Amino acid sequence: MKRNPRGWRIEDVVAVAKKYDLLIRAQGGSHYVFGFPGIRDSVTIPAARPIKPVYIKRFVELIDKVKE
Repeated sequence: MKRNPRGWRIEDVVAVAKKYDLLIRAQGGSHYVFGFPGIRDSVTIPAARPIKPVYIKRFVELIDKVKE
């Protein structure tokens, strides 16, 4: 994801989020919200394809904070 932020599907993002135990909020709308307990920042990603690289970069930043 860091090397190539293009071409990701929401299913891929959700799979990575589950691997890092992120909280996933998807209430049947057009967006998914990812967060982690103790980290104030959350990332909202639209479920529509294609997902823009800026959203993937923010998601990777959240994962980096979780790994710290």
